[in-house]
Formats: sequence, C-alpha cells, structure tokens
Amino acid sequence: MRICVIGDELVAGAGDPRALGWVGRVLARSTFAEAPTVMTLAVPGETTAQLSTRWEEEALRRLGTTGTRALVVGVGCADANSGLSTARSRLAVANIADRAAALGIPSFVVGPPPLAGADQAHLEELSHACAQVCERRQIPFVDTFTPLVAHDQWFEDMASSPARTPTGMTLPGQSGYALMAWLTLHQGWYEWTGADVRE
Repeated sequence: MRICVIGDELVAGAGDPRALGWVGRVLARSTFAEAPTVMTLAVPGETTAQLSTRWEEEALRRLGTTGTRALVVGVGCADANSGLSTARSRLAVANIADRAAALGIPSFVVGPPPLAGADQAHLEELSHACAQVCERRQIPFVDTFTPLVAHDQWFEDMASSPARTPTGMTLPGQSGYALMAWLTLHQGWYEWTGADVRE
C-alpha cells in the first residue's frame, strides 16, 4: 500500500519539536497487516487552488499504477488570508477528489485547523465547504476546526510555539499536532485504511 499525503506545512509537521506532526502520530498509532509506504508532499503556504494544480504529477510519480494506492488531502489554512474565495476553495478540493476517484485512488480529507493569526470565520466556511464536498462524494472527512476552535490546550500550545507559516499564522507544537492526530484517528482513519489500533 502506498499513501501520499498532500497539503501545506501542516502535513510535514512544521513546528513540531519531535518532527512527527499529525501524520507521524497517526501512523504511530496504526497497525497494518503490511506496513504501507507513506509519503508527504508538502508546500508551505500553499492554497487549495495551488495544491489542485500540482498534486497529480507529484503523487502519481510516487503512487505508481499498480497495487493499493491512497491519497490523504490535508487542507491547509493559507486560503483564509490569501483572498481566495470559499467557492474557489470548494472547487479545488472537489477537483482533487474527483480526479483521484477517476484514477482509482481513494481519498481521505483532513480539514483546516483554527491556526492563530488566520481569519477564523473564513476557516470555518472552508471547513464546512470541505465537509460538503466529501459528504456528496462519500469521502471520509476529518473536522479539525470545530473541536479545536475553543479548545484551551490547542491555543495554549500555539501561544508557546515560535513557528509561523509563510503568511504569519502560528503553527502548533507537540500538543497541537497530537490533538489533530487524535481527531484524525477517531473520525474514520481506521475504517478507511483497514488498520488496527496500536496500543
């Protein structure tokens, strides 16, 4: 099984002193019958529109044409401060999901978290738009915005984090990425991958 994780610096775990991010923590809590090859393809500060134009070539070079292939889409927060409309963001995510489906690659979408310094109203709209895209296509969607927008530990973690995105938003640290991983694991990850819980 080969899995590509596409997105911005959040999928690379930028700002995490342990260099695991949410992706590494999710994998560390998953037991597979046969260990998958997981590759993160991150571009810092990338919008969903930019992601939709570059993901296919990069992912297909790594996923190949045979065997079990899968795509995890980590929707970042750059859209909120870039001037990109929610409608364009929705279209970009839909285009990624539809193209992946046409290529026979199942996808799994992790929505944007409420990073400090971002337009929170825009991020909430983006999260809802992603959820709608996934619901219509019966694709698993992880809502990270709603559970974290008023979560004290999430914002305490960012308050102590020196890491920033290229547009000045604060990145999470160990605790923040652990929260994102927990949400991912408990919103369809095991069902989608067929993995078991690693204690």
